[in-house]
Amino acid sequence: MTTLDKPTEYKVIGTSPLRHDGVDKVTGRAAYGADIRLPGMLYGAVLRSPHAHAKIISIDTSDAEKLHGVHAVITAKDFPDLESKIVELGESVIDRKYQSNNVLARDKVLYFGHAVAAVSATSLHVANEALSLIRVEYEVLTPVLDVRKAIEAESPILLDDLRTDEFGKKGDTPTNIAWHGQNACGDIEKGFKEAKFIVEREFNTKMVHQGYIEPQNGTAQYNPDGQVTIWCSTQGSFGVRDQVAEILEIPVSNIRVIPMEIGGGFGGKNGVYLEPLAVLLSKKSGYRPVKLTMSRADVLAATGPTSGSYIKVKMCVDANGKITAAQAELLYEAGAYPGSPVGGAMVVMFAPYKIENGLVDGYDIVVNKPRTAAYRAPGGTNAAFTAEVIIDELAEKLGMDPIEFRLLNGVQEGDRRIDGAAFKTIGYLETLQAAKESDHYKSPLPTGPNRGRGVAGGFWFNYGGKSSASASVNNNGTVSLLEGSVDIGGSRTSLAMQLAETLGISAEDVHPIVADTDSVGYTEGTYGSRTTFATGWAVIETGKALIEKLKERAAILWEVEKDTVTFENGVFSSGDKKLTFKELAEKLDETGGPVVASAAVQPRGNNPGFAVHIVDVEVDPDTGKVQILRYTAVQDVGKAIHRAYVESQIQGGVAQGVGWALNEEYLYDEQGRLLNASLLDYRMPVALDLPMIDTILVEVANPGHPYGVRGVGEVPIVPPPAAIANAIYNAIGVRMTELPMSPAKVVEGLKR
Repeated sequence: MTTLDKPTEYKVIGTSPLRHDGVDKVTGRAAYGADIRLPGMLYGAVLRSPHAHAKIISIDTSDAEKLHGVHAVITAKDFPDLESKIVELGESVIDRKYQSNNVLARDKVLYFGHAVAAVSATSLHVANEALSLIRVEYEVLTPVLDVRKAIEAESPILLDDLRTDEFGKKGDTPTNIAWHGQNACGDIEKGFKEAKFIVEREFNTKMVHQGYIEPQNGTAQYNPDGQVTIWCSTQGSFGVRDQVAEILEIPVSNIRVIPMEIGGGFGGKNGVYLEPLAVLLSKKSGYRPVKLTMSRADVLAATGPTSGSYIKVKMCVDANGKITAAQAELLYEAGAYPGSPVGGAMVVMFAPYKIENGLVDGYDIVVNKPRTAAYRAPGGTNAAFTAEVIIDELAEKLGMDPIEFRLLNGVQEGDRRIDGAAFKTIGYLETLQAAKESDHYKSPLPTGPNRGRGVAGGFWFNYGGKSSASASVNNNGTVSLLEGSVDIGGSRTSLAMQLAETLGISAEDVHPIVADTDSVGYTEGTYGSRTTFATGWAVIETGKALIEKLKERAAILWEVEKDTVTFENGVFSSGDKKLTFKELAEKLDETGGPVVASAAVQPRGNNPGFAVHIVDVEVDPDTGKVQILRYTAVQDVGKAIHRAYVESQIQGGVAQGVGWALNEEYLYDEQGRLLNASLLDYRMPVALDLPMIDTILVEVANPGHPYGVRGVGEVPIVPPPAAIANAIYNAIGVRMTELPMSPAKVVEGLKR
C-alpha cells in the first residue's frame, strides 16, 4: 500500500454532505432486525434464570413441547460439547465453550437473566406460554457480586475449571481470578523517593450498559441442505458468522449473515446471544425460519454491560511539577465469564503522561453478573476517571493550572507508555493547547453558588483490522460501492466520501451498500474506531484500482499507450485529449464493457486519539444534583472526513459519559437480582440533562492513513467522569471517588 499525496485542500473530505441512509431512516423505510417477516416464520422466546448463582439439577420441557402451536424446545443439551478454544469477539476474545454456555446455561446459571431454554411457536404469545410450562430445578448458591470479595479465599467459585493466567502461566487451583497482568517501567520506589507531593486514593465504579435503543434480535433459516441464513442487527456480520460457526460447529461457508440496520451498539453488539438459538430452533422446527427479539429487561439483564471496578492509584510529582512515579491496581468485573477490558484499561489510565517509573497491575475477575462486553473505549473510562482525578489533585498541590500541568507532563511523538510502546505522531499537546486557548477556558465561570470548572484528558488506542470493498462504475458516471462494515454512525457516507475524493467525483455520485457475508470480502466489525480508517483505506485502494482500469479504457479510446494517460481531479488526460470521469464512464461499452474493482486491506497505521474536556457544573448541596452548565470537548481527529459526523460522534460519547458519571449503574439486591432492568429505572441522560456540547476538532494528520484519518468514536467517552468529578471538587470542595456521582453520593461526600 502507498500513501496518497496529501493536497492542502480536499474537494470532498472535510465537507458535510447529506448522509446516504438519511431519507430511509427518517421516513421509516429502513429495515431493522425486528422488521423481518418471512413465509412460514415462527417466533421464539427464551426462559431466563431467576437466580444469580445456582446449579441446574434438571430441566423438564415435556409440558411445553405438548402445547398446541409449539414447534421446538431446546436446552444446552442440543448444543455441541465444545472443548476450550479462545476465539475473537469484537474488541476482545472469549473461550468458545464459555460463550456457548453464555448463550444457554449448561450445568450452572451464573447471573440473573442467564438463558436456560428456548422455544419456537406459531406466535410470541404461545412461545411465552410454553416458557411457563418448563420446569427447572435449581440448587441455589451464594452469589459473588463484588470483585474484592470474589478474590477472597473462602469466596464461592463460579467456574470449576477456571485457573488464573498470571504472566503467561496457569495456576493449579480453582479461582475467580481469570487473569493477572502487569505493565512496568523504570524504578517505582526510586520515583516515589524523588517526590515532593504524593496522592493515593481508592476508587469504585459500577457496571453500566451501552444503552442502545434497539434490542438484540436474530432470525435464522436452516435449510435441509445445511445452508443457514441469519438476519440480525449486529456490529459485525462476519463476527456473527464466525461465532455461530464455532458454537454450533457449522462450516463458515454454510452460513450467510445479512446485517440489518442497527439501532446503536457502542460495543454491545459484537457478541451473539440469540442467533445460535434461532439457528437451532429453525433446524428443530422443520427448517422453518425463527425470529427472536429481546425485551428491554432482557437486554439489561443478560447482554454485556461494561465492567464495574475497584482501582487503587498512587501518583507523585517533584517540586518542579514533573511526575516521578505512577502506580495502580485495577480489579475489573468480567461478569460470569472471563473477558473484562482490564488489559486496555491498564494502558489508558497513564497513557497521556510521561511516566519514567510506573507499575500497573490488572486483574480480570468473574462475578455473578452478565458477562461484560465492549463499551466505547472498553475499560478506559473507569481508568481515566481515577488517574485524571489524581492529576487534578497533584496540580492543585503544586498551585498549577490543570492544563499547564498536563502540558508539562503530556506525551508527544517518541515518548513511551508504561507498557513499552512508543508514540508515533500524536496530538495530545496540540489538543491541550487548543483547550487552553478555547473560548470556554478563557471565559470566567458563570456567576452563581456552588459552581466549578473541571478539566480531564483522555486516550484511546484506535484499531485497524481487516476490511474489504468492491465497486463498479455505472455508465452515468456514478459508482456502486459494496462494503462489509455495518453502518452505525454514518460510515456509508464517510466511506463514499473517501472513494469520491479518490475518484474526483461528488459524494452523491457514490452509492454505498452494506453487503452480506457472501457478497463482499471479509471485514471485521464496526468497533475499535476502525471503520473510517480501515474500511476507508480499502475503499481508497478500490478507487485506485478503478482509476488504473479506466486509464486502460481511455488509452483504448484514444489509441495511445496507457502509460501516457494521467488522472487528476477527476479528469483523464493524454496530450490534448481529456475526458472527465463521467464522460469516460459513458463510453465503457465502447471499450470492453463493465469496469469493477475490489480491494482487501489490513492496515496497521492506526495511531491513537487524544481528547481534553472542559466542563462547568453547578451542585445543589441540599439534593446533591449536579447540573452541567457548559461542556467543550477538544479532540485530535487526524483528519475529519465528514465534519458533522465527527462532531456528533464526540457529542454522543460525551452524553454517554455524562450518564456514566452522574446516574447510570446496575443495582442488585443481595441475592444478585437486578433491580433496575428498565430505562425508567436505569437512568440515562435525556436532553434536559445536557447543554449544547461544543466541539473543537484538532487535526494532527495520522501519517498511517492516506487521508490522515484517526478513529474518533471512542476517546470522547474517556474524559467526562473525571472532568465532572474535578468540576464538582472545584464547586463544593469534595473529591468524588465513586461512579456514578449520583445525588446521594454527592450528599454523602458533603457529610464527610
